[in-house]
Amino acid sequence: MRTLKIPGSLLIMVFSLMIGCKERVASKNNIMTEKQITFNAKTHALDNNDNFSPDGRFLCYDTRYMVFNTNLANSKSIEKVALATGEETVLWQPESVSGEHGAPGVAAVSYHPTENKVVFIHGPQLEEVDERCYYDIRNRNGAIVSADGKGEISIADLRDVVTDRPTTPGAQRGGTHRHEYSRNGRRIGFTYDDFLQQDYDRTIGYMEVNKSAPEGFSHYFAVMLKPAKKGESKPGEIEKAYGDSWVDSLGTKRAFIGKVRAENGVDYETSLFVAEIPNTVDITSAYSGDANTYPEPPVGIKIKRLTHSTTDEGIVRGSYSGEQIAYLSKDKKGILQVFVIPVDGSDLAVDPKSRPMQVTNYTADAGYVRWHPSDQWLFSISDGKVYASFVGGPDGFGKSIVLTPSDLDREALVVSPDGKILAYNVDMPNATSSRIIDGAQSNLYKQIFILELHDALTH
Repeated sequence: MRTLKIPGSLLIMVFSLMIGCKERVASKNNIMTEKQITFNAKTHALDNNDNFSPDGRFLCYDTRYMVFNTNLANSKSIEKVALATGEETVLWQPESVSGEHGAPGVAAVSYHPTENKVVFIHGPQLEEVDERCYYDIRNRNGAIVSADGKGEISIADLRDVVTDRPTTPGAQRGGTHRHEYSRNGRRIGFTYDDFLQQDYDRTIGYMEVNKSAPEGFSHYFAVMLKPAKKGESKPGEIEKAYGDSWVDSLGTKRAFIGKVRAENGVDYETSLFVAEIPNTVDITSAYSGDANTYPEPPVGIKIKRLTHSTTDEGIVRGSYSGEQIAYLSKDKKGILQVFVIPVDGSDLAVDPKSRPMQVTNYTADAGYVRWHPSDQWLFSISDGKVYASFVGGPDGFGKSIVLTPSDLDREALVVSPDGKILAYNVDMPNATSSRIIDGAQSNLYKQIFILELHDALTH
């Protein structure tokens, strides 16, 4: 096992020494340990999802980039690995996958926050290809499988693309993707691409267990936002919604990046929005659409705009308290930095406390932003290194500590439920194995590394 001890002091002690400096490397005692925990010659893609099990003992992943090309359709399986032992367990594996135009497509997996099960995208089975065609962003569902290795699976959302009648209430007509449970487990949020109305771009949606769900399925589907048709939006209207994530633990607020028409009626902006879905919203009040009509969201959902930016992007992240949102946006030099804003804030607010605040000052683009459960720190990756940035108060706000050296190109950062372990992917060469992907021989495989912070951020 590759183990690297990183010199470091208790981060809180280092923080107190970082006067007048925006970036320091923790140094003195050994309070952080980076370990590689997977080694097999296959992909272990975390995909920046909710990959930790509720007890923090396992990480779930998919095995994309193993058959023919990098299309998610050719991911071979959904698996988990034990942090303590490195033992890998297959949770779901189709009998086979196909080639250039792949199926079924099993990928982008996340754990349930309290139960021993995972949710992931699942395209058409091979025997369904003649009827449904191959995997596509507009041809997939959300699947739920037990995480005990017994393979008990169900499809959560009915896909109904008939054109001779209205869409079945509670069904989707395209593809759901990057499924994420709210922290109370009640709702599943996702991005959505419609098959019947392809002149609409991607949007966001949610589903929840409901007695009125389509027969044979557990969850009722609805979009949160009906976008404007591509190229036909008016100033202020959203044509595309993406980069979404839950803000609060109850699943009543979902933040996202919206591609919105600028005031000049010509250009576009990419800005931060929040969809509010109170618990009083009846999901069955949504209209599922028909062959000529795009689905409508349930009655009572409100969309609020927080920024008027042209450069907001990435997957946005709500704090554990549900009071703040972290997101990526470009600074004056054109470099992506981490920003935070109150969930009820605005870049047009008179009160400075309600406006966005820049957290980082990196020299290379930031990515993969994540909160520590204390809401005092934000983690992110820049130039392959993992950082912790203080956001717990005005004194020292934005001071950033490098947690890893610059020897690896890290990506897809995730945080354990207790905040003591970080996990991420690194492409690592294998000395004895390779395969042909996208026409080229490659011996690089996505492996999982963890960084143990011990008690560094809990003081």
